[in-house]
Amino acid sequence: MFKKHACYLSICLLVAPLVAMAEDPVIEPPSPVQLALAQLSSVCPGLAGQVDAPGERRLQLFYQQQGNVALWAGNERRSALQAQLQLLADDGLDPAHYPLPVDATTGNVLCTDIGISQHYLQALQDLHYGRLQQARFEPLWHSQPPTRDPDAEVVAIAAVGLQDMAKAFDQARPDAQLYRSLRKAYAALRLQPLAHWEALASGPLLRPGMEDSRVPELARRLFNGGYLASAPAGTSKKYRVELVNAVKAFQQGHSLQADGVIGPGTLAEFNVSPAVRREQLRVNLERFRWLAQDLEPEGVLVNVAAAQLSFYQGGVPVWQTRLQVGRAERQTPLLKSVITRLTLNPTWTIPPTILREDKLPAIRLNPEYLRQQNLQVLDSKGNPLAPEQVDWSRPGNILLRQGAGPRNPLGRIVLRFPNPYSVYLHDTPSQQLFSKGPRAFSSGCVRVEEPLHLRDLLVGPAERARTDELIATGATHEFRLATPVPVLLGYWTVQVDSQGALLYAPDIYGRDPALFKALGSVL
Repeated sequence: MFKKHACYLSICLLVAPLVAMAEDPVIEPPSPVQLALAQLSSVCPGLAGQVDAPGERRLQLFYQQQGNVALWAGNERRSALQAQLQLLADDGLDPAHYPLPVDATTGNVLCTDIGISQHYLQALQDLHYGRLQQARFEPLWHSQPPTRDPDAEVVAIAAVGLQDMAKAFDQARPDAQLYRSLRKAYAALRLQPLAHWEALASGPLLRPGMEDSRVPELARRLFNGGYLASAPAGTSKKYRVELVNAVKAFQQGHSLQADGVIGPGTLAEFNVSPAVRREQLRVNLERFRWLAQDLEPEGVLVNVAAAQLSFYQGGVPVWQTRLQVGRAERQTPLLKSVITRLTLNPTWTIPPTILREDKLPAIRLNPEYLRQQNLQVLDSKGNPLAPEQVDWSRPGNILLRQGAGPRNPLGRIVLRFPNPYSVYLHDTPSQQLFSKGPRAFSSGCVRVEEPLHLRDLLVGPAERARTDELIATGATHEFRLATPVPVLLGYWTVQVDSQGALLYAPDIYGRDPALFKALGSVL
């Protein structure tokens, strides 16, 4: 009996190490690629300064997904990559920013492989998300922080390219029609020789029927720009009907008031050089790379620069209306949120900046101003105060509220969405300003020319009927939408319209030059 147990014990002791060895995972030694990536600064010192922390993470993810082996040994894949990099010029990106080694067989082969991958991933990153960081130039606030992993998205696209390079670059390229149409226009324009002309001289307002020495040059410019069907004959100085109509078309194509009168605004747009116009397309391709990350197939899209609202269904704009946006000193912010409720027959609690800078000076000058404007004085808790009890030279923490009615600056309806700027879309009694251009008149909120039509697009038939009933009462009501609708406020100064023509907008906030400089020039 003792011998049997001793035998079993001996077998167990012999087998035990084998069981333990079977349970322990086999640890593969790190590959040369892994070792190089882990010590990039020492193994590949030439690359270390080119790769930031996100770039290093992308490299590690990319090689890890491909089994941590070298990827660019053959010439075919490298040639396909080189061809796609050259096409980035049509996207307004400089191919010279993504240089590939001439020969992977010389020098440190492993570092060459990693270097090619670095430029490959960076090109896809820049094409998909933009070369510049939007937060540094034109920050856009989000009601819900984005949940995507940009590095993982780029690496997934890069994996496609190892089999089909053209497909990977097309996947990285934003699919939004705003981007694709402007890219097509820029690709054609950048190959054309730049026109050269003298700037139109400044002078008095040029109205229809007037005579002016600038008219012959104006006529030539209109013909060269495609606004006149035939070349001007003679040297007449009269600002005649066919020129007026051509100027109106120019004004409409540049988001100006199409009245045919040539003043400082129209003159400034005429004098933007062809080189700057071409760069303007390139800058807005970058903006559309940013914007593409936030576009929704359904919802409201606002272009602050053009003061234009588009309503999208199925990824296509189905309706547009004109807006009035914030003045340069009170700019409308860029943001993404959701419209959640409507205020019908709204009162208006005057924002602190407007109270301090506009209303208090008016009240001090005119004691009747409060009565004339239907303004109620409230304390910080919303309790009414008698105006005569307030020291208007030092009013303290008061509120001013304007009652609902035809003179209320918010009109009949406000469309509200969460944001930290207290801005919203709203009706306005200042309808005459919608015929102007540019339309930067507000203190930051967005005035809508046809707010009830926009309401109709946001709600169903039953909600539409109910809100009409509530508006008819004249009393203030809050109405929550059954289905919140995305809203995106962006900023761009050129796009391609539905007819395939370039539609420009004045750079009302002066943002283009900073992007010109940051992107550099493409030869």
